[in-house]
Amino acid sequence: MTSFLQQCFNGLVSGSFYALLALGLAVIFGMLRVVNFAHGAIYTLGAFGAVILSDRLGLGFWWALLLVPLALAVLGTVVERLLIHRLMALDPLYNFLLTFGIALVCQDLLRMEYGSHSQPYGRGPFPGSVDLGLFDFPRYQVFALALSAAVCLGVWLLLTRTRVGVIVRAATERPELTRAFGIDTGRWVTPVFGFGVALAGLAGVLAAPMRAVNSSMGSDLIITVFAVVVIGGLGSVFGSVLAGFVIGMLQSLTSLYVPVLSQTSVFLLMAVVLLVRPAGLFGKEEHA
Repeated sequence: MTSFLQQCFNGLVSGSFYALLALGLAVIFGMLRVVNFAHGAIYTLGAFGAVILSDRLGLGFWWALLLVPLALAVLGTVVERLLIHRLMALDPLYNFLLTFGIALVCQDLLRMEYGSHSQPYGRGPFPGSVDLGLFDFPRYQVFALALSAAVCLGVWLLLTRTRVGVIVRAATERPELTRAFGIDTGRWVTPVFGFGVALAGLAGVLAAPMRAVNSSMGSDLIITVFAVVVIGGLGSVFGSVLAGFVIGMLQSLTSLYVPVLSQTSVFLLMAVVLLVRPAGLFGKEEHA
């Protein structure tokens, strides 16, 4: 029983990273209809940013948690304005290939500078363990789970309870009708892209103290995150977050009971979901 509960908690922690990354992907796809393949590279840049600011510049984890997502958000807005925006009128495949190329460039630049080996992070902000009753769990992982869940909840409240969120959701679901009411949907595209990139950067910063920080960490993760978004429903914020936590627990439990399926379980689930509901669990069917 104890091992089961501990694996469930491990799954929730892993799922919190999936949820943050999938949330950023869902927001970007919902607003721009762009499948951002560079999302994994942004996650990697966030982790390296945490290592550089915390360990090499001595600013500490909290400054990295604040500054790295902001810096990556600015970088994202520049990339959207200079590159992605110019291809919006073309087939979505062009932007997919563009972001794929950006991911490869970022990965190779990091490999040239830091090599392929993992970068040490050093001492995390919350050393030690916390007693959860039946077992102890690393204090930092409890913090990462709590912060990720809080951010996901905050984004959901922002999109559902504020005027800005209503505009963004309307521009996402019915852009023509939204423009007909005199709302300039184009002005929201760049900030939303930057916000989605910042979420990926935040996930990278949170991952740095507990994951192997290397140039390929994002590419190893992004395929699973895409599967999470597809299962939850493309463009669905709630579906992406929920699917992220579910997939994290699924992988953790299968690694305990059926280790041979630990890496493929997410894709088996995706196949089943797509057979039953092609738009994903919470996605909306598009009619011609």
